[in-house]
Amino acid sequence: MRTQDMLPKHPSPSEHLDKIVALVNSAFACEQCCTSCADACLGESGDMDLSACIRTNLDCADICATTGRVLSRQTESNPAILRAQLEACVAACDACADECSKHADMHDHCRVCMECCRECSKACQALLDAMA
Repeated sequence: MRTQDMLPKHPSPSEHLDKIVALVNSAFACEQCCTSCADACLGESGDMDLSACIRTNLDCADICATTGRVLSRQTESNPAILRAQLEACVAACDACADECSKHADMHDHCRVCMECCRECSKACQALLDAMA
């Protein structure tokens, strides 16, 4: 990603630029992991019902994508909206990681997705803590 090249070029970069860059990268990576995991779950054969995992993957992917886009916009950002978006991303990532952890022993894609979600959740929390 070129996030680390682009965001510092803003005329008034955020004081938390390093955490924002890390989170934008993590959020878009998590979006990709969750989308891929949902697709892999659809391709799994067997008796296991993965519908909850697929739904959680897709919800998390959408929220991570939105988080990455919202944080990429630096002009006149609203701290209350940013906090709410970050909190939603933490909740989605934690829920997805928890769901994928149920299947991680049987499906490597769920293990990888779980790890991506935990990383994104931590990046969100780091920015939330910095904004406090």
